[in-house]
Amino acid sequence: MFSYIPITENDKKEMLAQIGVSTIEELFSDIPESVRLKRELDLPESMSEMELKNYFNDLGKKNQTDYISFRGAGAYKHFIPSVVNHIISRSEFYTAYTPYQPEISQGMLQAIFEYQTMICELTGMDVSNASVYDGATAAAEAAFMAADITGRNKILVSLTVNPETRKVIKTYCRVAGIDVVEVNYKEGLTDRSDLKTKLDRETAALVVQSPNFFGCIEPCRDLFDIVRSYDSLAIMSTEPISLGIFKAPAELGADITVGDGQPLGNPVSFGGPYVGFMAARDKYIRRLPGRIVGETIDKDSKRGFVLTLQAREQHIRREKATSNICSNQALNALTAAVYLSVAGKKGLKDLATLCSQKSYYAANRIAGISGFSLPFSKPFFREFVIKSSIPSDELNRILLENKIIGGYILENDYTELKDHLLFCVTEVNTKENIDALVDILVR
Repeated sequence: MFSYIPITENDKKEMLAQIGVSTIEELFSDIPESVRLKRELDLPESMSEMELKNYFNDLGKKNQTDYISFRGAGAYKHFIPSVVNHIISRSEFYTAYTPYQPEISQGMLQAIFEYQTMICELTGMDVSNASVYDGATAAAEAAFMAADITGRNKILVSLTVNPETRKVIKTYCRVAGIDVVEVNYKEGLTDRSDLKTKLDRETAALVVQSPNFFGCIEPCRDLFDIVRSYDSLAIMSTEPISLGIFKAPAELGADITVGDGQPLGNPVSFGGPYVGFMAARDKYIRRLPGRIVGETIDKDSKRGFVLTLQAREQHIRREKATSNICSNQALNALTAAVYLSVAGKKGLKDLATLCSQKSYYAANRIAGISGFSLPFSKPFFREFVIKSSIPSDELNRILLENKIIGGYILENDYTELKDHLLFCVTEVNTKENIDALVDILVR
């Protein structure tokens, strides 16, 4: 197989002549001259294939892979069993696209079906879809869904929801004419008093995250009871690993549950691709965006799988489409399904317990150091906030010099939390790693 396909000047001329233009520039005639680049791209001189490989190998060596990380904030490093990559790297999965033809796509369709089933078991919801880009777009789609169901145009979003998720919700809702109102927080949790003040008959739904961005466990049942008194919907953004030990969103009263499946076997990978999960109560099944794989029986009474309830603009009239979400996230969903299959119920519970125990160990040890404290006293999972007497930038610089990636600087998104950092501990962080972090902070 060629690494690239060469093209000669004659090839270019023939190709241009075939489409009726004489120069490459003519291909861009619709782009105004005023916005075109008038210089050469700032790229190094051309290289041979061997030179290019050596160049990128040297560049790759600059990536530091032996650093200890205590940063999460929406992207989490968990151990990935080797069987996960072994299965998803098989060509029939790795190269598969949207399984429009069920007669030749049964394997992929079943994989998606099993993924949906596992998401329903995790969340306690009745139905799950597939092919939502990530946790943020899943939350935004849920906001759209709630507005459509209720006929209202106001969405309440807690300030304890991941800041990036809040930005995506605002972007979606702005173009749809839906008002997004943020609910304040108090002591690391959604402020119930502020919620009651901002909740009214125009409110379609409340979006709350638990564990929230600070790692704290929200009192979702109480919040959802308040929301339901106005016939508004409850949207819960959650973290899949935490569901190994916490009550399912359905038990807490959620109508729609969303989250990011990245922790389920998908590597951090510099930001993606990830996979958003989205599940709801049965009565809202026809409002779910994306695709749903259903189980059926063929003419020979054999079990089979098909795409069903495809409420996308490719399949029905544009005005009836529930979403333009159409990318195939099946490979990432398969990754999550394989990971959950390997972990099993007990494994997921043990993993969540381990993350919780290690994070509490780290939090208590850091809080015992002079100049450091835990500003929020609420129960948390995997992540916790530390207030430092040392400026956040300076602290992280010191840690980085010692090959430790420190906490996320909360002042970037919450100006009132100056010198507060969000630390994350997962099962990959050993006791020795945590003790090394503490030793540096003590200095």
